[in-house]
Amino acid sequence: MEIIIPINHILALLVLILALKTYDAFMIIVWQPFVLTRRFKKQGISGPKYRLLYGNIGEIKKIKREAQLSILDPSSNDVFSRVLPHYQQWISIYGETFLYWSGTEPRICISDPELAKQILSSKLGFFVKSQIRPEVIKLVGLKGLVFVEGTDWVRHRRILNPAFSMDRLKNMTNVMVACTLKMLEEWKEERSKEETEQSKIRKDMNRDFQRLTADIIATAAFGSSYVEGVEVFRSQLELKKCCKNFLTDMFIPGTQYLPTPLRFRIWKLERKMDNSIKRIVSSRLQSESDYGDDLLGIMLKAYKAEENKRKMSIEEIIHECRTFFFAGHETTSNLLTWSTMLLCLHQDWQEKLREEIFKECGKEKTPDSETFSKLKLMNMVIMESLRLYGPVSALSREASTNIKIGNLDIPKGTTVVIPLLKMHSDKTLWGSDAEKFNPMRFENGVSKAASHPNALLAFSVGPRACIGQNFVMIEAKTVLTMILQRFRLRLSSEYKHSPMDNLTIQPQYGLPVMLQPLK
Repeated sequence: MEIIIPINHILALLVLILALKTYDAFMIIVWQPFVLTRRFKKQGISGPKYRLLYGNIGEIKKIKREAQLSILDPSSNDVFSRVLPHYQQWISIYGETFLYWSGTEPRICISDPELAKQILSSKLGFFVKSQIRPEVIKLVGLKGLVFVEGTDWVRHRRILNPAFSMDRLKNMTNVMVACTLKMLEEWKEERSKEETEQSKIRKDMNRDFQRLTADIIATAAFGSSYVEGVEVFRSQLELKKCCKNFLTDMFIPGTQYLPTPLRFRIWKLERKMDNSIKRIVSSRLQSESDYGDDLLGIMLKAYKAEENKRKMSIEEIIHECRTFFFAGHETTSNLLTWSTMLLCLHQDWQEKLREEIFKECGKEKTPDSETFSKLKLMNMVIMESLRLYGPVSALSREASTNIKIGNLDIPKGTTVVIPLLKMHSDKTLWGSDAEKFNPMRFENGVSKAASHPNALLAFSVGPRACIGQNFVMIEAKTVLTMILQRFRLRLSSEYKHSPMDNLTIQPQYGLPVMLQPLK
C-alpha cells in the first residue's frame, strides 16, 4: 500500500516548524531579556545594556583585554581591578547588586555575605550549579562531584567523605613529606652545580608547585606517581588552554559538536586523559583484592558494592578521577604560589613563621600531623593568602525556581554570581586595612576575622563546600614548613605582579623567586 502525502501538507508542516522555532528564538533573544530587565528595574536593579544575542560579552572581553596589559605594584593586593575589571567598573556605576548578560543568560551580581550564605547553604535544590560551557565541563567530567545534582550528588558525597576524614589525611602526610623532599633534593642538586654552596638559586615557584602538587595528589589519592599521572596532568593543562578560548564566547547549543580544529583537539585530549585514568584504574583492579584505602580504592569498592546507595559506575569513577586530579593540584599549587609571594614581600612574617617552625618542629625534623596544630601563625598566613588570592574569583548558582532572597525576587533561570574577590577585599567587612596583608586579623579564628562570620568563602560554604579543604590546608602547611626550614625567600627582580583569572587565579607571568639556603 502506497501512502501519498500532498506536497502542500509537507510545506505547511515545514512552515509551522519554522514559525515555532522563530517564536522560540524571539522569546529567548528579545522578549525574555526585555521582561527580565524591566522586572529587575522595578526592584531598583540595573546594569549594562543588553545587546541583541551577545549580551555584554563584547564589553567583558574588551575590558578584560585592557586590564591584562597592566602590571600592578607588587606591594598592592588590590587585584579586583585586574582579575574582574568589568565587575569593578559596573559596581562603580550601578552599585554592588547589578544585572548583566552572558549572551542571553541573565546574571545578577550579589556581594552581600548574608545573601551569599543563604544561596550557597540552600539544601532544597532552589539553587543549583550554573550552566557552564560543555568544553569546560570536559576538564572534570559531567558525572563528577562538581556537577552532579540531587540524589546523585548525595550518593557521591557519601561515598567520598571517608577518603577525606582527618585520620586518613594524617596518614597522607607521609606522602606529602616524601614528595616535597624529592623536590627539595632536585633543588639541592641544582644548587650544587653553582660555584658555592651558599649561592642563591632562581626558581619559578608556580611551575614547581604545580608539579609538586600533581605528584602529591597522584600518589596520595590514586596510588600512582607523577610519572604515571603525567599524561592526565598534561592533557588537563592543554584542555584548560583550549577551554580558555570558550569562557567569554557566546554559547549556541549544538556548536559543541561542530568538527572544528580546536574541538578535534579537545576531543583528542579528552580521550587521551580518560585512557590514562583507565590504565591507573585497571592496574588497581588487577593488582589488589581489597583495592586499597585511598580515594581510588574507596571508589572501586563502591563500584563493586551491591547496594545502589553506595554504588558507582566506572564512568563516574573516571569523572571523579578527573575532578580530583584537576582540583587536587590546581587549588593547592595556587595557594602555595600566592602564600610564597606574600612571604617574599613581607620578610617580617617569613621570619615569624620560621621561628615558629623551629620552635615547634625543629630545624631538620620532618613535620607530621601533630606539628601542624601548633603552627598558629602559619594557619593565619594561609587564611590571609586565601582571602587576598583565593582559588577562584567568583562562585555562581542558578535559580531552579522563582525565589525570594532577602529583598530580591530572583526569576527561575537567573544565574547569581558571588564575586569573592570583591567580598574578600570589602572594607565594610574587613576594615580599613582590607587591601593590606595582615594575618593577625585571623588571630581569633575565621568567624571573628570580619564583621560577618561568613565573609571568607574561599572554599565556599554549605553542603557543597569543598570536600578537600582539609587536604589542601595540610598539604600547604607541609610544603611551606619544609621550604622555610631550608631557605630564605625573596622575589626575583623579574617578577611582574599580574594575577589573572584562568579558571583559577594565577600569576600571568609566573612567580620567579630567589632561594637563599639557610646556614
